[in-house]
This record gives sequence, C-alpha cells and structure tokens, in this order.
Amino acid sequence: LSGLDPAQPYFQGTPIEVRLDKSDADFVDVIHTDSAPTIPNLGFGMSPAIGHIDFYPNGGKEMPGCGKNPVSQIVDLDGIWEGTRDFVACNHLRSYKYYADSIIYPDGFLGYPCASYDLFQAGNCFPCPKEGCPNMGHYADRFKDKIKQDMLKLYLNTAEAKDFPLWRYKVTVTLSGKRKVKGYVNVALYGSDGNTKQYQITTGTLKPDNTYTAYIDAEVNVGEVTKVKFLWNNNWINPTFPKLGAATITVEAGQD
Repeated sequence: LSGLDPAQPYFQGTPIEVRLDKSDADFVDVIHTDSAPTIPNLGFGMSPAIGHIDFYPNGGKEMPGCGKNPVSQIVDLDGIWEGTRDFVACNHLRSYKYYADSIIYPDGFLGYPCASYDLFQAGNCFPCPKEGCPNMGHYADRFKDKIKQDMLKLYLNTAEAKDFPLWRYKVTVTLSGKRKVKGYVNVALYGSDGNTKQYQITTGTLKPDNTYTAYIDAEVNVGEVTKVKFLWNNNWINPTFPKLGAATITVEAGQD
C-alpha cells in the first residue's frame, strides 16, 4: 500500500482504525509532501511516520517549485485548468507526481535513513547504509525484506519540476596554488551515463591546501565517473592574475 501524502485534517492523531497505518497491509510506504501544520500553513498532509517506511522529500513540508508566483507556476504545471487546481494544493499534489516519475526512474528517488532533514542536508546520513537505500514511489517494495527498525524515516531532495529525481554526490576538493584568493569553486561531473551541470562547492576565501566538501543533488545519475571539470573564478579583477588548481577531487555516489 502506498500512501500519497495521507490527509492531515480529521485523520492525524486518530486511532489506527480510522487512518492509514502499517497494519493495513504487508508493506506500507508513505510519501509526505505537505506535512506543515494545517493552521496557519494550510498543510493538507500528516507529519507522523505511519508506514513501514516513510519518505519526506525536501523535508516533507515545502516542495521546490511550489513557492513560485501564481502565473508562472500555473503555466509551468499543466496549462491553465490543471495548473490552477494544482496551485491551490501544489505541495499536496506533488506526491502523485513524484510517484508517476518513480515508475520511469527505477534507480531514482533514493531515500536516506536519517533522524532529521537538517542532518540529511548537512551530510550526516551519507552514503546509504550497507543494505542500501529504498527508492521512493513505485519501487519502494523492493526494500520490504531489508527493514531493520520499526519506523524508518527517509529523506531526499527533488527537482522543482519534471523530471523530479535527483542523485546525491559528495564532492571533496583540495586546492593547490601559491596564495589565498577570494572567489568560488565549481565542479561538473562527467560519467558513462551522462554529465551534470556545474555545482558550486565553496565560495569566499579560497586557500591552497585547504579541503572543501559539498553535497550536490545532481539532475542525472552519471554512472561511472570518467571526468571531473574543475572551475574557479575570482570575485573581482585581480591584476596579479593568481592561479589556483585542484590537487585532488574525490567524488562519492550516495547509492554505493
């Protein structure tokens, strides 16, 4: 049984006979996309974990792309009729859109077990444990026999619009050069199955021999990494033309 943002009003906090619960089926997976409190946030979905595994994409409360201005969002979504309806309950309805995308991407939407979304964002729950991470949506039941604990909360990030799945990488860059400069460092990943856009690893003071780490949610699963593109830039014109390079770049894929 898959719960697509199960309703909060009149159901949250009620006995299990009244609402969705893991006792309702051999395997219950839940996607929470609108779990902010109903008052004052108008959250339509419930926040407690109620299944065998519960996914909280983007933290489970505010979905990327749902905070846009009404006109651009309505046009983005599905034209005027569908878009107007979706604008009213954008976060709530993201659950079925993620589910639909999950059918097309069997390797997408990896949910990382974590105590909170903040810890997940900080990289504390990376990479996946040795039994792997379940896939949110249609293929969640592949994880059925690997569940070790009673309530499993899983976190992940998604894109703003279709196609929604993102793949998480840890990128670590050690800089080389003669002296520190101010600027930013970008990295793009190239692999056997595709390439990513550039992602910012750090910005501010860049010191040679220092190591900088970032977690990126890439729009493509690159497969086996074949090349990494390193780019740095000064924040302003520097007449001394400082040079900066990458001594090492380490890329770790969350799934393995």
